[in-house]
Amino acid sequence: MRRVVVTGMGAITPIGLDVESFWNGLKEKKIGFGEITHFDASEYKAKLAAEVKGFVGKDYMDFKAAKRMELFCQYAVAAAKEALEQSGLDMEQEDPYRVGCSIGSGIGSLQAVEREHTKLLEKGPNRVNPLLVPMMISNMAAGNVSIQFGLKGKSLNVVTACATGTHSIGEAYRSIQTNDADVMVAGGTEAAVTPIGIAGFAALTALSSSTDPERCSIPFDRDRDGFVMGEGAGIVVLEELEHAKRRGAKILAEVVGYGATSDAYHITSPAEDGMGAAKAMEYAVAEAGVDKSEILYINAHGTSTHHNDLFETRAIKQAFGDHAYKMKINSTKSMIGHLLGAAGAVEVIACIKSLQEGYLHATAGLEHPDEELDLDYIQGEGVEMPIQYALSNSLGFGGHNASILLKKYEG
Repeated sequence: MRRVVVTGMGAITPIGLDVESFWNGLKEKKIGFGEITHFDASEYKAKLAAEVKGFVGKDYMDFKAAKRMELFCQYAVAAAKEALEQSGLDMEQEDPYRVGCSIGSGIGSLQAVEREHTKLLEKGPNRVNPLLVPMMISNMAAGNVSIQFGLKGKSLNVVTACATGTHSIGEAYRSIQTNDADVMVAGGTEAAVTPIGIAGFAALTALSSSTDPERCSIPFDRDRDGFVMGEGAGIVVLEELEHAKRRGAKILAEVVGYGATSDAYHITSPAEDGMGAAKAMEYAVAEAGVDKSEILYINAHGTSTHHNDLFETRAIKQAFGDHAYKMKINSTKSMIGHLLGAAGAVEVIACIKSLQEGYLHATAGLEHPDEELDLDYIQGEGVEMPIQYALSNSLGFGGHNASILLKKYEG
């Protein structure tokens, strides 16, 4: 199997429109929560979201291109631009059929659906935008990124709800390992802070009803009452190690393990014993060929829902046994909310920065850990701690589990 490294990262998040702003925000415990501004949410059960602020699509791409792209695609293109620029990849020097794309979105464009459905009801079927379908469907993030940057290799759109970003990176990693590609631009994107998006998740009782930005997304806390919808994109450039070395790329981290399983249990609840998620973690660690005792940090899925936080904690204990009590665990969602299909990808970026800087951010807002949630979730302040490995978990509706293991690159 070929070794796979990360050579670029890009992020559009509720606490920053690039990787450094996002990472500095995490270190400062900056929260991205506030009253919903994308629409009038006064009648909705959930009043808060983690919206992206100050984003202008034409700052990242041609105005005409931006106009033909829905927001989730614009976020993906913007994050991919940052990642590719950092990687230093020169497409004129590459075989474009060896550079692929694996970018997923859990939902696609609800905005396009809402807008054109209103038009359908008010003005009839002949007034629906001819571009509705290509603007709406979730694969268009991968499509638009490929078009914008000339990526002619394998192009994938993994859709596994909240595990989408992690699966997208994992499948890109597999594609390079097995020689389907030399480079993959991979990650996830989402822009679902819309009336139907918020109403739907609220009807499912998945969203927090808190009106206090400081106490709305509080993973592992006994007072948690659901997640807060976030939006944005996370993109990484994955590259075969020798390919990266040949062109003198700066290597940010190595991907050394990927585990994916299904709970085969329930459409929204994780398995109560956590075995599906535990197996995904075990597979990722086993692939890397390292002892479980060497894994000291997990970036948890940590959504702030009762079931996820409890069952993920059980999964970590199932996978690591007594060693679980020696590990540091945090939830990036405590500051940026749940980015759905983009969540895992943005969290992989947080893991890479943690490996580079030897710093693990706090789980913001965690004040009173729930009784059974007795692991070290980095309450209070972040910790300076050199680590060799970072494990990132994502669990999606439908029982999808994905874990990615990253290693500090040392040449």
